[in-house]
Amino acid sequence: MEKVAEESMQKDEQVPLSAYERAAQDGSDPRCIPQSLDGPPPVGNEIEYPDYPDSDHEIWGKLFDRQRALLPGRAAEAYLRGIDILGLKRDRIPALKDLSAALHQETGWKVARIPGLLHERDFFSLLSERTFPSTDYIRGVEELDYTPAPDLFHDIFGHMPMLTNPSFADFYQRFGRAALNAVGQDRVSLERLHWFTVEFGLVDQMVGRRIYGAGILSSKEEVAHALSPKVKVLHFDADRITEQDYEVWHLQHVLFVVESFAQLDRGFKDWSKRHGLL
Repeated sequence: MEKVAEESMQKDEQVPLSAYERAAQDGSDPRCIPQSLDGPPPVGNEIEYPDYPDSDHEIWGKLFDRQRALLPGRAAEAYLRGIDILGLKRDRIPALKDLSAALHQETGWKVARIPGLLHERDFFSLLSERTFPSTDYIRGVEELDYTPAPDLFHDIFGHMPMLTNPSFADFYQRFGRAALNAVGQDRVSLERLHWFTVEFGLVDQMVGRRIYGAGILSSKEEVAHALSPKVKVLHFDADRITEQDYEVWHLQHVLFVVESFAQLDRGFKDWSKRHGLL
């Protein structure tokens, strides 16, 4: 038994680090070091609205106006509908409890307030319960163009509109459930699947190729870059995605496109079952 355990430990040590684990080891930014929850986070009506200074609302307005102007002809139709459903406006940072109520009415999702980048176990546990973890602080003026760490603009403007789409909402809950069963290489594979779908995904529509990934839609540089000839676009293939590494600090030069969000959900379900995660 001792020999088997030792061989298992050696095997686990050979599993490559995820992109965020590498970033944390580099010590480049402490905000990229995942945090563990010390208890259940506030959800929905339990979330208190912070006393934001006027400067925070101004930053939200600037980011909202800039990204909104870039979206026509680039953002997925489901995402644009989601902005309307959530009632996102430029004049004031929205309350997480109000967004939670809107999501719950639309697709049964809720919102939880979290302190920052979450440890994967806490993050996926919330997703598996159809609860989206969101920060309630916004980036500073020095990071308007890009921040490697999560903030409320990325969480609200980037992620939440897509959770109003039933197929995507089901996929994301399924993702959380599968991730709770992952160990070893499957952990790294799931992080890559998350990156190239939820964060940096593209979708083909009748009107053309569009963006649905939150990491692109909340970033000025990425939203202008993602549909340019500088990016190599591959068709969605869960096995191929799990082989594709990435860096969190740079513009993405390889992206994956789905035919529909139903295909995304179906493809992920098939991959997860083959790996014994569902």
